[in-house]
Amino acid sequence: MQQRHKKTISILAGTLALTAAIAALACSLLTAKVTAADGQESRIIYIDRDDTPDSVRTKSALGWRWNLYTKLLPYRPRTGRYRIESGTTCLALYRQLRSGMQEPAKLLVPTSRTMPKLAAALSKSLMADSAEIASALTDSTFCADHGYTTATIPALFIPNTYEVYWDTSVEKLIERMQRENQRFWTAERKAKAEACGLSREQVATLASIVDEETANNDEKPIIAGLYLNRLRRGMPLQADPTVKYATGDFALRRILNVHLKTESPYNTYRIKGLPPGPIRIASIAGLEAVLNHAEHNYLYMCAKEDFSGTHNFASTLSEHYRNARRYRKALNARGIR
Repeated sequence: MQQRHKKTISILAGTLALTAAIAALACSLLTAKVTAADGQESRIIYIDRDDTPDSVRTKSALGWRWNLYTKLLPYRPRTGRYRIESGTTCLALYRQLRSGMQEPAKLLVPTSRTMPKLAAALSKSLMADSAEIASALTDSTFCADHGYTTATIPALFIPNTYEVYWDTSVEKLIERMQRENQRFWTAERKAKAEACGLSREQVATLASIVDEETANNDEKPIIAGLYLNRLRRGMPLQADPTVKYATGDFALRRILNVHLKTESPYNTYRIKGLPPGPIRIASIAGLEAVLNHAEHNYLYMCAKEDFSGTHNFASTLSEHYRNARRYRKALNARGIR
């Protein structure tokens, strides 16, 4: 009898110990919390197309708990950018990754000069790499499918900061940019473009030239008005920034006769009218400068000899020559070739 009693007590003790272990395990699975490194309040996990359940397990740092969670709730990798708050339970983190509850990323669309440079900037906030984005933006079929050419595609982008999901595809990104473009082009702005005799793409093209001429936003409507005056008179724009674009040398500080001879549809010293498309992503200030251009009689402009980044304007060629002589003298004095 006593031996049976001891056996019963032993079984009971074992059961209690097992129950306690199970309870401890359950408590650990349900209530254990994750911590961010270095005392940070949160950390970011990126799950990309190449990730596997094992690699996500490593990134999540859930350790042995991951294996148990996957037995109860099978996991398939969901791409995305996930913010993990310190103090989140391990189970909540697993559920977050399993359900694809990612945090949007901030996407900056800058006023880039070329599509490869734009692609490099966009790829910093997206899963898609710069080569993938650049390939799409320089592909004639892809651009045509979205209503643009490879020359006019820069007109699609309105510089701003947008919230997008990190794993947004290039196709979805362009669709988003089209919605943002349509949002920018209100009925009022469309009417102003029509009054200028320009399409939306042509407004962006002229705005890109204005942006390259000056960083002074107060001067941009004056320059826009000058170029519109030349267009209305059938005069070539003779815009130096288009020559830089045509040569591909954006570091040029002085435009010489040899540069003016560059054979290119972007060289507005050799062609009349606007070039085929923007020479950079036009800024909102540039776009507004064209739509709200200053009314005046100026036909000529020349950088000021004080190198302030602003210009001397002229209505006559003789006045323009005087301004140009002063500027050339200043360039020579500084040894700028």
